[in-house]
Amino acid sequence: MKILLLGGAGYLGSILTEYLINRDYDVTVLDSLIDGQAGVLSHICHNSYFSFIRGDVRDEELLKKVIPQFDVIINLAAYVGEFACRINPWDAWAVNYEAVKTICKLKSKEQLLIFPMTNSGYGTTDGNVYCTEETPLNPISIYGKTKVEAEKVVLDVENSIVYRLATVFGMSPKMRWELLVNFYIYEAMRNKYLLIFEKDFKRNYVHVMDVARCFEFTIKKQIDLLGLHSKLKYRIYNLGLNEANLSKEELALKIKAQLPDLYIHFNDLETDVDRRNYIVSNDRINSEGFEAIYSIEHGIKELMKGFNLLGGSRISKFNT
Repeated sequence: MKILLLGGAGYLGSILTEYLINRDYDVTVLDSLIDGQAGVLSHICHNSYFSFIRGDVRDEELLKKVIPQFDVIINLAAYVGEFACRINPWDAWAVNYEAVKTICKLKSKEQLLIFPMTNSGYGTTDGNVYCTEETPLNPISIYGKTKVEAEKVVLDVENSIVYRLATVFGMSPKMRWELLVNFYIYEAMRNKYLLIFEKDFKRNYVHVMDVARCFEFTIKKQIDLLGLHSKLKYRIYNLGLNEANLSKEELALKIKAQLPDLYIHFNDLETDVDRRNYIVSNDRINSEGFEAIYSIEHGIKELMKGFNLLGGSRISKFNT
């Protein structure tokens, strides 16, 4: 089984690459390394199942040569998050949308494409009704808008699966401390203080290892040379932790349970730039036989260890 991970040296990709290689998949990572993350995969260069191509997903001529060689394409290449997309809007559209159109044009109907979308597409709701895969999308950020438009393109091609990911958390070789759970731990460990706006706004969460587990689950379901498994019934799935539809206040209190000296201030006089507010149903992927298993409590302890391991106050939430 030959797998191409586009953007495979990032936060999720550096976890997924090693996860799949350890399960005897032949994995090639294509990444531009624009964030200077060349070292995150160096420890697996010895493995004969791992290959690397330095390149950009916007390079159509390169993709024409590379894509036909693989059974599975997982597109992780993206400008991610509201901040990165707001300061680089043209690049965000080029990578998150235009490059996806190119990938879909070049893949054959026999090749499986796994495309991670985002729950950010649900935008702002009242936070009381579960968003399902049938809930209308209403993105409020450039990031959400680029991913929603790309999802439409992916669903127009055969043999493609879309995962609308909950907010991911957990340690990674290419760490992202600005993701909400990770960021709260960063602030709590560094400053012993959390300032929280819109404390009742909710969202769903999922551990980075559960995303890796689910992608392998999908590969096994969709490409089964022995015919032992039935294929996935749908093409769009929410992917999150069932018990982690949490408000910001509930998340902060879970952290305080591990860090009793933490001071939390809820600011009700100002508003947050990030207006996302939703709870999500993961029943569809659960019905297929997959369920996220890593709890928020597990992630909090893991992130506390990781913060200390990486040097505590010396680390940057944006450049680690």
